[in-house]
Amino acid sequence: MATSSTDLVTVSPRSGGMPIASMRRVYRCDEVERRLTKLPPKEHESLRSTYERMLEKGPERFQVKPSGLPAMAHLYDELPNFHEVLDDIRRQLALCHDSRDALEITPMLLLGPPGVGKTHFAREVAQLLGTGMGFVPMSSLTAGWVLSGASSQWKGARPGKVFETLVDGQYANPVMVVDEIDKARGEHAYDPLGALYSLLEHDTAKQFVDEFAEVAVDASQVIWVATANDERAIPEPILNRVNVYTVQAPDRDAARTIARRLYDSLRAQHDWGERFEPEPSEAVQERMAELAPREMRRAWMTAFGNARLDGRGRIEPQDLPSAGAGKRAPPGFVH
Repeated sequence: MATSSTDLVTVSPRSGGMPIASMRRVYRCDEVERRLTKLPPKEHESLRSTYERMLEKGPERFQVKPSGLPAMAHLYDELPNFHEVLDDIRRQLALCHDSRDALEITPMLLLGPPGVGKTHFAREVAQLLGTGMGFVPMSSLTAGWVLSGASSQWKGARPGKVFETLVDGQYANPVMVVDEIDKARGEHAYDPLGALYSLLEHDTAKQFVDEFAEVAVDASQVIWVATANDERAIPEPILNRVNVYTVQAPDRDAARTIARRLYDSLRAQHDWGERFEPEPSEAVQERMAELAPREMRRAWMTAFGNARLDGRGRIEPQDLPSAGAGKRAPPGFVH
């Protein structure tokens, strides 16, 4: 589900029971009211609408954490090239799961080549924790205010992605994914990553001021996951504020495991899955192991469709797209 350039996603935990939720105030209504009353009549309608929406929604958001140390074996199986990151998350979860402390995850940067599953991993983390997720694709955004908002004095100005995720979402501690952070591009004097210098510091994030709304929001509980292909394009102050993990492409055995789990998942998710054999052939699995994890879902969907067109319930190697042809698969089979 997407809203312009940002996904505001609500997810439920896959395991570990229902999350424990307390309420946390993410902004002050009296400050919002004060700003609203100062607006000139019949001016700044977008800003007025923002303040009214904040008052209508109220300042309280769920601050959640798993009710126990969640089962993570499925993630170790599904994401074999992310074991180092999963180990670290598990350690941090162990510190808070049986205490009154809030969930606290150190900001992380996932470094690795395209297609190894970095963005998919971030979504799985949000699902594991039972919180929401905000998604910011930096490669398609150029203005410096995508995270921090633009002044309401500018034509077409709007709040930044952090503000939108906290105000429009349900959670005080969403997972915020800054995808392809190394591809951020600024315009003129705007630094698209400038806001992260304060957002990645717990103390300064408590009073983060969006430049559009000019109302402080508490972003100190946000769980940050950044992805990148090349750390050389990332400013040193950002690297100093995050745990950096190098994610390698999965080896052949790990790739087979990922492909097989995707096959099982797709069969289970669709009614038509019952028409296919419960296990793909060795030859098909070997072909799938040659693909990057990002390409596997598309390849399976193409193969399922080709097999059905041929009246078969078994996928053959010729049903799979040829190497490099995934993006040209028939639109009806892309999922």
